[in-house]
Amino acid sequence: MKLLTEEIRKEVPKLYSQEEKGDEAVAYVKFFTPWSNWTWYATEFDGEDIFFGLVIGLETELGYFSLKEISEVTGPGGLRIERDLYFTPKPLSELRKLHS
Repeated sequence: MKLLTEEIRKEVPKLYSQEEKGDEAVAYVKFFTPWSNWTWYATEFDGEDIFFGLVIGLETELGYFSLKEISEVTGPGGLRIERDLYFTPKPLSELRKLHS
C-alpha cells in the first residue's frame, strides 16, 4: 500500500498553516498499525517527509512524525503501517473524543 498518494500530498496543508486553529485544525490523513493501537493523524506536511498532527500511542499528543520512518516499520508477520482508505478529514477535537 502506498502511504501517501500525490492527491493526498497536495491536499494536506503546509507545516504551520493550521497552527492558530488549535483543536479545530483538520486532519487529512490517518495512518495506523494493524497490530497495535498506534495511530497518526496528519494535519500538516512539509511536502517531502515531515508531518505534524495528533499521535495516539503511549500518550495522546501533538507532534511531528516522519513519512520515511513510519514507512520502514515492520510488525509481526511482516505487517506494515497502513493508511486508512476510508478516513474523511476531521478536526482534532473530534478525533480526541474518539480516543478518550
